[in-house]
Amino acid sequence: MSSHPREFRLLVTGGGTGGHTYPALTTLRTLQARLADAGTPVGALWAGTADGLESRIAASEGIRFTPVATGKLRRASNPLGMLTATNMKDMARVPLGVAQARSIVAEFRPDVILSTGGYVAVPIGLAAGLLRRPLVVHEQTVRLGLANRALARSATRIAVSSPSTLDLLPASLVGRAVVTGNPVRAEVMSGEAIKAVDALGLDSFDPNLPVIYVTGGAQGSVQINTLIAESLPWLLQRANVIHQCGPNNLQEMFDRTATLPADLAARYRLLGFLGAELPDVLALADVVVSRSGAGTIAELTALGKPSILLPLSSSAGNEQAHNARRLQDLGAAVTLEGDVAEADLREAVGPLLADDGRRARMAHAAREHGRPDAAERLVDVLLEVARTARA
Repeated sequence: MSSHPREFRLLVTGGGTGGHTYPALTTLRTLQARLADAGTPVGALWAGTADGLESRIAASEGIRFTPVATGKLRRASNPLGMLTATNMKDMARVPLGVAQARSIVAEFRPDVILSTGGYVAVPIGLAAGLLRRPLVVHEQTVRLGLANRALARSATRIAVSSPSTLDLLPASLVGRAVVTGNPVRAEVMSGEAIKAVDALGLDSFDPNLPVIYVTGGAQGSVQINTLIAESLPWLLQRANVIHQCGPNNLQEMFDRTATLPADLAARYRLLGFLGAELPDVLALADVVVSRSGAGTIAELTALGKPSILLPLSSSAGNEQAHNARRLQDLGAAVTLEGDVAEADLREAVGPLLADDGRRARMAHAAREHGRPDAAERLVDVLLEVARTARA
Protein backbone atom coordinates (compact mmCIF):
# COMPACT_ATOMS: atom_id res chain seq x y z
CA MET A 1 0.00 0.00 0.00
CA SER A 2 1.33 3.45 -0.96
CA SER A 3 2.32 5.74 1.89
CA HIS A 4 1.64 8.80 -0.23
CA PRO A 5 -1.61 10.66 0.48
CA ARG A 6 -4.23 10.50 -2.23
CA GLU A 7 -4.25 13.54 -4.52
CA PHE A 8 -7.40 15.66 -4.55
CA ARG A 9 -8.25 16.52 -8.13
CA LEU A 10 -10.01 19.76 -9.06
CA LEU A 11 -10.98 20.59 -12.61
CA VAL A 12 -11.61 24.32 -13.06
CA THR A 13 -13.47 25.83 -15.99
CA GLY A 14 -14.55 29.39 -16.61
CA GLY A 15 -13.00 32.58 -17.84
CA GLY A 16 -13.12 35.03 -20.70
CA THR A 17 -13.10 37.97 -18.28
CA GLY A 18 -11.44 38.71 -14.96
CA GLY A 19 -14.84 38.51 -13.29
CA HIS A 20 -15.00 34.79 -14.08
CA THR A 21 -11.27 34.04 -13.91
CA TYR A 22 -10.06 35.58 -10.64
CA PRO A 23 -12.72 34.00 -8.38
CA ALA A 24 -11.69 30.61 -9.78
CA LEU A 25 -8.02 31.33 -9.15
CA THR A 26 -8.68 32.56 -5.60
CA THR A 27 -10.76 29.48 -4.82
CA LEU A 28 -8.11 27.14 -6.19
CA ARG A 29 -5.38 28.80 -4.10
CA THR A 30 -7.59 28.62 -1.00
CA LEU A 31 -8.27 24.92 -1.61
CA GLN A 32 -4.56 24.22 -2.01
CA ALA A 33 -3.76 26.02 1.24
CA ARG A 34 -6.55 24.23 3.11
CA LEU A 35 -5.51 20.75 1.96
CA ALA A 36 -1.79 21.45 2.38
CA ASP A 37 -2.48 21.86 6.09
CA ALA A 38 -3.99 18.36 6.02
CA GLY A 39 -1.07 16.94 4.03
CA THR A 40 -3.17 16.36 0.92
CA PRO A 41 -1.77 17.49 -2.45
CA VAL A 42 -4.08 19.11 -4.99
CA GLY A 43 -3.92 18.19 -8.63
CA ALA A 44 -5.45 21.08 -10.56
CA LEU A 45 -6.36 21.33 -14.23
CA TRP A 46 -7.89 24.42 -15.82
CA ALA A 47 -9.90 23.99 -19.03
CA GLY A 48 -10.69 27.00 -21.18
CA THR A 49 -9.96 28.74 -24.47
CA ALA A 50 -6.40 28.73 -25.72
CA ASP A 51 -6.30 32.50 -26.28
CA GLY A 52 -8.41 33.57 -23.31
CA LEU A 53 -7.47 35.38 -20.13
CA GLU A 54 -7.76 32.10 -18.22
CA SER A 55 -4.93 30.53 -20.24
CA ARG A 56 -2.63 33.47 -19.52
CA ILE A 57 -3.50 33.48 -15.83
CA ALA A 58 -2.97 29.72 -15.57
CA ALA A 59 0.43 30.01 -17.27
CA SER A 60 1.56 32.87 -15.01
CA GLU A 61 0.41 30.98 -11.90
CA GLY A 62 1.97 27.66 -12.89
CA ILE A 63 -1.38 25.88 -13.21
CA ARG A 64 -1.77 23.04 -15.70
CA PHE A 65 -4.04 24.17 -18.55
CA THR A 66 -5.85 22.40 -21.36
CA PRO A 67 -7.66 24.11 -24.23
CA VAL A 68 -11.20 23.22 -25.24
CA ALA A 69 -13.16 24.43 -28.25
CA THR A 70 -16.14 26.61 -27.50
CA GLY A 71 -18.39 29.21 -29.06
CA LYS A 72 -19.45 32.62 -27.81
CA LEU A 73 -23.09 33.67 -28.05
CA ARG A 74 -23.20 37.38 -28.90
CA ARG A 75 -26.35 38.83 -27.38
CA ALA A 76 -28.88 41.21 -28.89
CA SER A 77 -31.99 42.85 -27.47
CA ASN A 78 -34.01 41.19 -30.24
CA PRO A 79 -33.58 37.39 -30.17
CA LEU A 80 -33.61 37.35 -33.98
CA GLY A 81 -30.57 39.61 -33.83
CA MET A 82 -28.57 36.72 -32.42
CA LEU A 83 -29.07 34.70 -35.62
CA THR A 84 -25.86 35.99 -37.13
CA ALA A 85 -23.30 34.12 -39.19
CA THR A 86 -20.69 34.60 -36.44
CA ASN A 87 -22.99 33.18 -33.77
CA MET A 88 -23.94 30.23 -35.95
CA LYS A 89 -20.28 29.51 -36.69
CA ASP A 90 -19.38 29.65 -33.01
CA MET A 91 -22.33 27.51 -31.92
CA ALA A 92 -21.24 24.86 -34.42
CA ARG A 93 -18.03 24.54 -32.36
CA VAL A 94 -19.90 23.53 -29.22
CA PRO A 95 -20.33 19.81 -30.14
CA LEU A 96 -16.58 19.60 -30.83
CA GLY A 97 -15.90 21.27 -27.51
CA VAL A 98 -18.18 18.86 -25.65
CA ALA A 99 -16.40 15.90 -27.27
CA GLN A 100 -13.03 17.33 -26.22
CA ALA A 101 -14.36 18.10 -22.75
CA ARG A 102 -15.68 14.57 -22.33
CA SER A 103 -12.20 13.20 -23.05
CA ILE A 104 -10.64 15.72 -20.63
CA VAL A 105 -13.01 14.81 -17.79
CA ALA A 106 -12.71 11.06 -18.43
CA GLU A 107 -8.91 11.18 -18.45
CA PHE A 108 -8.44 13.57 -15.51
CA ARG A 109 -11.12 11.96 -13.29
CA PRO A 110 -11.68 15.00 -11.06
CA ASP A 111 -13.09 14.69 -7.57
CA VAL A 112 -15.14 17.77 -8.35
CA ILE A 113 -15.48 20.32 -11.15
CA LEU A 114 -15.77 24.05 -10.48
CA SER A 115 -17.40 26.24 -13.12
CA THR A 116 -17.23 30.00 -12.63
CA GLY A 117 -19.13 30.88 -15.79
CA GLY A 118 -18.45 32.48 -19.13
CA TYR A 119 -19.11 30.70 -22.41
CA VAL A 120 -15.82 28.83 -22.00
CA ALA A 121 -17.38 26.81 -19.15
CA VAL A 122 -20.20 25.22 -21.14
CA PRO A 123 -18.39 22.22 -22.74
CA ILE A 124 -16.81 21.00 -19.49
CA GLY A 125 -20.05 21.57 -17.61
CA LEU A 126 -22.00 19.51 -20.12
CA ALA A 127 -19.36 16.78 -20.03
CA ALA A 128 -19.67 16.65 -16.25
CA GLY A 129 -23.33 15.73 -16.63
CA LEU A 130 -22.63 13.14 -19.31
CA LEU A 131 -19.98 11.42 -17.17
CA ARG A 132 -21.79 11.94 -13.85
CA ARG A 133 -18.96 13.88 -12.24
CA PRO A 134 -19.94 16.32 -9.46
CA LEU A 135 -20.23 19.90 -10.70
CA VAL A 136 -20.30 23.07 -8.60
CA VAL A 137 -21.43 26.17 -10.48
CA HIS A 138 -20.46 29.54 -9.00
CA GLU A 139 -22.26 32.73 -10.03
CA GLN A 140 -20.61 36.09 -9.33
CA THR A 141 -23.52 38.36 -10.26
CA VAL A 142 -27.04 38.75 -8.87
CA ARG A 143 -28.61 37.00 -11.87
CA LEU A 144 -27.30 33.74 -13.31
CA GLY A 145 -25.32 34.31 -16.48
CA LEU A 146 -26.15 32.46 -19.70
CA ALA A 147 -23.52 29.76 -19.20
CA ASN A 148 -24.48 29.07 -15.60
CA ARG A 149 -28.18 29.01 -16.52
CA ALA A 150 -27.37 26.33 -19.07
CA LEU A 151 -25.46 24.26 -16.50
CA ALA A 152 -27.50 24.89 -13.35
CA ARG A 153 -30.06 22.11 -13.91
CA SER A 154 -27.35 19.44 -13.99
CA ALA A 155 -25.13 20.99 -11.31
CA THR A 156 -24.65 19.24 -7.99
CA ARG A 157 -24.57 22.58 -6.14
CA ILE A 158 -25.14 26.17 -7.24
CA ALA A 159 -23.01 28.64 -5.27
CA VAL A 160 -24.23 32.24 -5.47
CA SER A 161 -22.73 35.52 -4.33
CA SER A 162 -25.88 37.26 -3.15
CA PRO A 163 -28.87 36.10 -1.08
CA SER A 164 -31.10 38.00 -3.51
CA THR A 165 -30.13 35.50 -6.22
CA LEU A 166 -32.12 32.82 -4.39
CA ASP A 167 -35.35 34.72 -5.10
CA LEU A 168 -34.57 34.69 -8.81
CA LEU A 169 -33.94 30.95 -9.10
CA PRO A 170 -36.60 28.48 -10.25
CA ALA A 171 -38.06 26.56 -7.31
CA SER A 172 -36.49 23.36 -8.63
CA LEU A 173 -32.99 24.80 -8.16
CA VAL A 174 -33.28 26.55 -4.78
CA GLY A 175 -32.65 23.35 -2.81
CA ARG A 176 -29.23 22.96 -4.43
CA ALA A 177 -28.23 26.61 -4.03
CA VAL A 178 -25.95 27.97 -1.31
CA VAL A 179 -24.82 31.54 -0.64
CA THR A 180 -21.02 31.68 -0.49
CA GLY A 181 -20.27 35.20 -1.67
CA ASN A 182 -17.82 36.05 -4.44
CA PRO A 183 -14.18 35.13 -3.64
CA VAL A 184 -11.94 38.13 -3.08
CA ARG A 185 -8.19 37.88 -3.58
CA ALA A 186 -6.42 37.56 -0.24
CA GLU A 187 -3.99 40.36 -1.05
CA VAL A 188 -6.88 42.84 -1.46
CA MET A 189 -7.75 42.30 2.20
CA SER A 190 -4.22 42.97 3.45
CA GLY A 191 -3.67 46.56 2.27
CA GLU A 192 -2.06 49.23 4.47
CA ALA A 193 -2.86 52.90 3.90
CA ILE A 194 0.62 54.16 4.84
CA LYS A 195 2.16 51.96 2.17
CA ALA A 196 0.06 53.71 -0.50
CA VAL A 197 1.35 57.07 0.73
CA ASP A 198 4.93 55.86 0.45
CA ALA A 199 4.59 53.92 -2.83
CA LEU A 200 2.74 56.67 -4.72
CA GLY A 201 4.44 59.66 -3.13
CA LEU A 202 1.30 61.12 -1.61
CA ASP A 203 3.01 63.32 0.98
CA SER A 204 1.48 66.38 -0.69
CA PHE A 205 -2.05 65.15 0.10
CA ASP A 206 -3.96 67.12 2.72
CA PRO A 207 -4.34 64.80 5.76
CA ASN A 208 -7.42 66.75 6.88
CA LEU A 209 -9.37 65.87 3.73
CA PRO A 210 -10.87 62.50 2.73
CA VAL A 211 -9.36 60.44 -0.08
CA ILE A 212 -11.34 59.46 -3.18
CA TYR A 213 -10.13 56.56 -5.31
CA VAL A 214 -11.44 56.71 -8.89
CA THR A 215 -11.21 53.78 -11.28
CA GLY A 216 -12.88 52.68 -14.48
CA GLY A 217 -11.26 49.26 -14.39
CA ALA A 218 -7.91 48.14 -15.76
CA GLN A 219 -8.49 49.82 -19.13
CA GLY A 220 -10.16 52.90 -17.72
CA SER A 221 -13.50 54.48 -18.60
CA VAL A 222 -13.96 57.47 -20.90
CA GLN A 223 -17.21 58.35 -19.12
CA ILE A 224 -15.64 58.34 -15.65
CA ASN A 225 -12.47 60.08 -16.82
CA THR A 226 -14.48 62.87 -18.44
CA LEU A 227 -16.61 63.37 -15.35
CA ILE A 228 -13.59 63.55 -13.09
CA ALA A 229 -11.72 65.94 -15.38
CA GLU A 230 -14.73 68.28 -15.41
CA SER A 231 -15.21 68.02 -11.64
CA LEU A 232 -11.61 68.20 -10.44
CA PRO A 233 -11.42 71.88 -9.42
CA TRP A 234 -14.52 71.37 -7.28
CA LEU A 235 -13.48 67.92 -5.98
CA LEU A 236 -9.96 68.94 -5.01
CA GLN A 237 -11.24 71.71 -2.78
CA ARG A 238 -12.94 68.98 -0.73
CA ALA A 239 -10.81 65.84 -1.12
CA ASN A 240 -7.60 64.23 -2.22
CA VAL A 241 -8.04 62.19 -5.42
CA ILE A 242 -6.21 59.10 -6.68
CA HIS A 243 -7.33 58.53 -10.26
CA GLN A 244 -6.54 55.32 -12.16
CA CYS A 245 -7.54 56.35 -15.67
CA GLY A 246 -6.30 53.43 -17.81
CA PRO A 247 -2.96 53.27 -19.64
CA ASN A 248 -4.38 54.39 -22.98
CA ASN A 249 -5.97 57.49 -21.47
CA LEU A 250 -3.02 58.68 -19.41
CA GLN A 251 -1.61 61.34 -21.76
CA GLU A 252 -5.04 62.81 -22.51
CA MET A 253 -5.80 63.09 -18.81
CA PHE A 254 -2.41 64.68 -18.14
CA ASP A 255 -3.21 67.26 -20.81
CA ARG A 256 -6.72 67.92 -19.46
CA THR A 257 -5.50 68.45 -15.89
CA ALA A 258 -2.27 70.32 -16.62
CA THR A 259 -3.79 73.72 -15.80
CA LEU A 260 -4.86 72.85 -12.26
CA PRO A 261 -3.64 75.40 -9.67
CA ALA A 262 -0.59 74.13 -7.81
CA ASP A 263 -2.36 73.85 -4.46
CA LEU A 264 -5.10 71.65 -6.00
CA ALA A 265 -2.70 69.65 -8.19
CA ALA A 266 -0.85 68.64 -5.01
CA ARG A 267 -3.95 66.69 -3.96
CA TYR A 268 -4.30 64.81 -7.26
CA ARG A 269 -2.43 61.68 -8.31
CA LEU A 270 -3.06 60.40 -11.85
CA LEU A 271 -2.07 56.84 -12.73
CA GLY A 272 -2.55 54.68 -15.80
CA PHE A 273 -2.62 51.39 -13.93
CA LEU A 274 -2.38 50.09 -10.39
CA GLY A 275 -0.72 46.77 -9.68
CA ALA A 276 0.65 45.66 -6.32
CA GLU A 277 -0.27 49.05 -4.83
CA LEU A 278 -4.03 48.51 -5.29
CA PRO A 279 -4.74 46.90 -1.88
CA ASP A 280 -2.95 49.77 -0.14
CA VAL A 281 -4.84 52.38 -2.18
CA LEU A 282 -8.14 50.72 -1.27
CA ALA A 283 -7.10 50.76 2.39
CA LEU A 284 -6.39 54.50 2.13
CA ALA A 285 -9.59 55.41 0.26
CA ASP A 286 -12.55 56.90 2.12
CA VAL A 287 -14.80 56.83 -0.96
CA VAL A 288 -14.50 54.83 -4.20
CA VAL A 289 -15.88 55.98 -7.56
CA SER A 290 -16.05 53.06 -9.98
CA ARG A 291 -17.94 50.70 -12.24
CA SER A 292 -19.99 47.99 -10.55
CA GLY A 293 -18.74 44.67 -11.84
CA ALA A 294 -19.17 41.65 -9.60
CA GLY A 295 -15.53 41.59 -8.52
CA THR A 296 -15.60 45.28 -7.63
CA ILE A 297 -18.77 44.84 -5.56
CA ALA A 298 -17.22 41.89 -3.72
CA GLU A 299 -14.12 43.92 -2.85
CA LEU A 300 -16.01 47.06 -1.81
CA THR A 301 -18.30 45.15 0.53
CA ALA A 302 -15.56 42.93 1.95
CA LEU A 303 -13.51 46.05 2.75
CA GLY A 304 -16.48 48.17 3.83
CA LYS A 305 -16.00 51.06 1.38
CA PRO A 306 -18.66 53.69 0.59
CA SER A 307 -18.95 54.07 -3.16
CA ILE A 308 -20.34 56.05 -6.06
CA LEU A 309 -21.16 53.52 -8.77
CA LEU A 310 -21.55 54.18 -12.49
CA PRO A 311 -22.69 50.89 -14.05
CA LEU A 312 -21.41 49.97 -17.49
CA SER A 313 -24.55 50.08 -19.62
CA SER A 314 -23.25 47.49 -22.08
CA SER A 315 -22.52 44.83 -19.43
CA ALA A 316 -24.02 41.41 -20.17
CA GLY A 317 -27.63 41.20 -19.02
CA ASN A 318 -27.28 44.73 -17.57
CA GLU A 319 -25.64 42.98 -14.61
CA GLN A 320 -23.67 46.02 -13.47
CA ALA A 321 -26.85 48.03 -13.01
CA HIS A 322 -28.39 45.21 -10.97
CA ASN A 323 -25.25 45.04 -8.82
CA ALA A 324 -25.18 48.78 -8.25
CA ARG A 325 -28.90 49.08 -7.41
CA ARG A 326 -28.59 46.28 -4.87
CA LEU A 327 -25.72 48.04 -3.11
CA GLN A 328 -27.65 51.31 -3.15
CA ASP A 329 -30.70 49.55 -1.67
CA LEU A 330 -28.47 48.30 1.13
CA GLY A 331 -27.38 51.87 1.91
CA ALA A 332 -23.77 51.16 0.93
CA ALA A 333 -23.53 53.09 -2.35
CA VAL A 334 -24.99 55.82 -4.54
CA THR A 335 -25.76 54.75 -8.09
CA LEU A 336 -25.54 57.06 -11.12
CA GLU A 337 -26.99 55.64 -14.35
CA GLY A 338 -27.48 56.87 -17.89
CA ASP A 339 -26.07 60.19 -19.09
CA VAL A 340 -24.37 61.36 -15.91
CA ALA A 341 -23.43 65.03 -15.76
CA GLU A 342 -20.91 66.82 -13.56
CA ALA A 343 -23.77 68.15 -11.43
CA ASP A 344 -24.95 64.60 -10.78
CA LEU A 345 -21.52 63.57 -9.55
CA ARG A 346 -21.32 66.62 -7.29
CA GLU A 347 -24.75 65.87 -5.83
CA ALA A 348 -23.76 62.25 -5.14
CA VAL A 349 -20.30 62.71 -3.70
CA GLY A 350 -20.70 66.10 -1.98
CA PRO A 351 -22.68 64.85 1.06
CA LEU A 352 -20.21 61.98 1.56
CA LEU A 353 -17.21 64.30 1.62
CA ALA A 354 -18.91 66.71 4.00
CA ASP A 355 -20.24 64.16 6.49
CA ASP A 356 -17.91 61.70 8.24
CA GLY A 357 -20.90 60.06 9.92
CA ARG A 358 -22.61 59.37 6.61
CA ARG A 359 -19.47 57.76 5.26
CA ALA A 360 -19.22 55.64 8.38
CA ARG A 361 -22.83 54.48 8.05
CA MET A 362 -22.32 53.54 4.40
CA ALA A 363 -19.09 51.75 5.24
CA HIS A 364 -20.92 49.77 7.92
CA ALA A 365 -23.71 48.86 5.49
CA ALA A 366 -21.16 47.68 2.92
CA ARG A 367 -19.25 45.62 5.49
CA GLU A 368 -22.47 44.08 6.85
CA HIS A 369 -23.11 42.54 3.44
CA GLY A 370 -19.53 41.72 2.54
CA ARG A 371 -18.21 38.18 2.54
CA PRO A 372 -14.43 38.28 2.94
CA ASP A 373 -14.51 34.53 3.65
CA ALA A 374 -16.25 33.70 0.35
CA ALA A 375 -13.36 31.60 -0.95
CA GLU A 376 -13.33 29.53 2.25
CA ARG A 377 -17.10 29.03 1.97
CA LEU A 378 -16.80 27.91 -1.65
CA VAL A 379 -14.01 25.48 -0.73
CA ASP A 380 -16.32 24.04 1.94
CA VAL A 381 -18.89 23.37 -0.80
CA LEU A 382 -16.33 21.77 -3.11
CA LEU A 383 -15.05 19.43 -0.39
CA GLU A 384 -18.54 18.50 0.78
CA VAL A 385 -19.66 17.70 -2.78
CA ALA A 386 -16.54 15.62 -3.40
CA ARG A 387 -17.02 13.66 -0.14
CA THR A 388 -20.64 12.94 -0.97
CA ALA A 389 -19.73 11.78 -4.45
CA ARG A 390 -17.13 9.34 -3.05
CA ALA A 391 -19.44 7.96 -0.38
